[in-house]
Amino acid sequence: MADSFPMTSQGLKRIKDELKQLQSVDRIKISQEIEVARAHGDLRENAEYHAAKEKQGHIEGRIMDLNGVVARAEIIDVSALKGSEKIVFGATVKLVDCETEKEATYRLVGEYETDIKKRWISITSPVARGLVGKKVGDIATIQSPGGAREFEIVGVEFEDI
Repeated sequence: MADSFPMTSQGLKRIKDELKQLQSVDRIKISQEIEVARAHGDLRENAEYHAAKEKQGHIEGRIMDLNGVVARAEIIDVSALKGSEKIVFGATVKLVDCETEKEATYRLVGEYETDIKKRWISITSPVARGLVGKKVGDIATIQSPGGAREFEIVGVEFEDI
């Protein structure tokens, strides 16, 4: 198991909110569903009972996982990084593909905070690893399935989520 990993305070809050929902709502609800299914009789042929027990297993597993995440999270205060020129955890980075001139913006976050729709990528991803330590004006070479690609860094910001 990893010692600790970086996370924003907002990311930790989302994890804790999910954990609270699982423990105080979902866990109780599935217990009630199991009791109702159990009342239907023979458990060997009771599909509702088996489905509810399986769902209970998933909920309990997720609770264990999230408790581990909370215990090992190392909160990084992204606002304290404002003004930094170098790309580090928490940075929002604006890139331009040197070949296609297409722009892309990514936020470097912890692995449990990634959200591709928001363009938040894990600090451990190949793209993030190619960006860390660079600054505006630098060219970052990023390995992709199609081979190495070059991106110019045109902006670095540190904002609260």
